[in-house]
Amino acid sequence: MDDGFLMEVCVDSVESAVNAERGGAGRIELCAGLVEGGTTPSMGLLQVVKQCVRVPVFVMIRPRGGDFLYSDREVEVMKADIRLAKLHGADGLVFGALTEDGRIDTELCTALLAVCRPLPVTFHRAFDMVHDPLVALETLISLGFERVLTSGCDSSALEGLSLIKRLAEQVKILFSARCVTWGLFPPGGGITERNLQRILEGSTASEFHCSARSARDSGMKFRNPNVAMGASFSAPEYSIKVADVAKVRTLNAIAKNIL
Repeated sequence: MDDGFLMEVCVDSVESAVNAERGGAGRIELCAGLVEGGTTPSMGLLQVVKQCVRVPVFVMIRPRGGDFLYSDREVEVMKADIRLAKLHGADGLVFGALTEDGRIDTELCTALLAVCRPLPVTFHRAFDMVHDPLVALETLISLGFERVLTSGCDSSALEGLSLIKRLAEQVKILFSARCVTWGLFPPGGGITERNLQRILEGSTASEFHCSARSARDSGMKFRNPNVAMGASFSAPEYSIKVADVAKVRTLNAIAKNIL
């Protein structure tokens, strides 16, 4: 954070990871399934990304899309994925878990944090589904999470800006008498070059999270328009979204100008 802020870029491919670093990202969140909000990436992807970039790589631990209420078998998958991610060079981990009534699942989070040690851990946007965000924030701090990824419990960081600011103020109050580093920052929920300045100035955040992607046409010459590989809401097969170096650089420049 030599420039007074840190830009984290969420990626799902080696190309996007390389582009994010080239554009000035200070950290990468590595995922699969970005259409579902991010799921656990393959360990092969993690291995190759670690060979290609030098910035820290935080790995998403989320066994499926949907809610954040996990079964015992899903928990075993999460623990196994954490161990494998550590083995293959993850610099940090990202997960979240809730109870059925929309509170932080403290028992599960404590167990998963124990498996993550000594790596730093981010609580992801499961936070945006909690019943009481102010109470949830205090719980996460007490459990030992280092940061929380949030859009202010709204559809985008811009629309949730007032709550993000309240959460940032709560962090300052909680840590006013303690020498603790804790980051609160808005996610890639709609962050663009058009609204980043307003979000950073309004939230007083020192970190921000974005995907900064653009669509790139597939190199396939033969195309079958009658077949889709996923559900109706999935991305088309012949358009690939990757982190855009120019977009990352633009966001980086905006943040430097503000901070």
